[in-house]
Amino acid sequence: MSYANDVLVETDWVAEHLNDDSVRIVEVDENPALYAEGHIPGAIGFDWKQDLQDPVRRDFLSAEDFGALMGSRGISNDHTVVLYGDRNNWFAAYTYWYFRYYGHDNVKLINGPREKWIAEGRDASTEAPSYPAATFTTGAGDRAIRAQRDEVLAALENGTHLVDVRGPQEFSGEIIAPPGYEQEGAQRGGHIPGAASVPWAQAVNEDGTFKTADELRTLYTDKGVLADGEPVIAYCRIGERSAHTWFVLHELLGQGDVKNYDGSWTEWGNLVGMPIETGS
Repeated sequence: MSYANDVLVETDWVAEHLNDDSVRIVEVDENPALYAEGHIPGAIGFDWKQDLQDPVRRDFLSAEDFGALMGSRGISNDHTVVLYGDRNNWFAAYTYWYFRYYGHDNVKLINGPREKWIAEGRDASTEAPSYPAATFTTGAGDRAIRAQRDEVLAALENGTHLVDVRGPQEFSGEIIAPPGYEQEGAQRGGHIPGAASVPWAQAVNEDGTFKTADELRTLYTDKGVLADGEPVIAYCRIGERSAHTWFVLHELLGQGDVKNYDGSWTEWGNLVGMPIETGS
């Protein structure tokens, strides 16, 4: 079985399109300092926290601000945007979801993270590109792929499947954040009642490329996430790992009704009166 949508490109394809002006390659890392150490030649670098978040609203950018940012960096609606990053494309997948939310469908993910490009001995650059300013027009925001807390609360009663893509210790409530990461404010540990535990990393191979469509469908069906075709909401801690799972379910497997709850545990674990379960 092949993937449902043509949303991945291989590193060979990227190497062949480095000088293609219809393509904009974008790197978004969990560790933004990596971009300066070396990136795919011509790749635009975004800092997920400084560039893609509104610190006052504690939300992502408005449609107007997102469009202005893309245009200022030389990305137009006519460009094919190709994303990649570290951590097996955590924030690359998040940014992919972000582009889709604001109506830009001409976007793809490299099948494998920046580490794969480097391991293959391909060219890297330390120079940030400078592209002419462009016009990037956004849509209002696609509510069909983004869930907010009231919808998640309603999902506890309406048959929607919840999938927690964090690690087992986060799911059980033993820890609130992965070792080595800042806690980022959640007051309680555990998971949303009824959520299936399917850590995001189970969807990729050792080199960070995605498992086959058959392997992925078996994984999520066996865990009850795709068992009956009901709607799915994915969540993690701050929304980037769950965007990766959203990409797998919605884009690679073609599951129609899948949403990313980007408020995730940082929001849910702080809300007064919200139900929480602990243990595995």
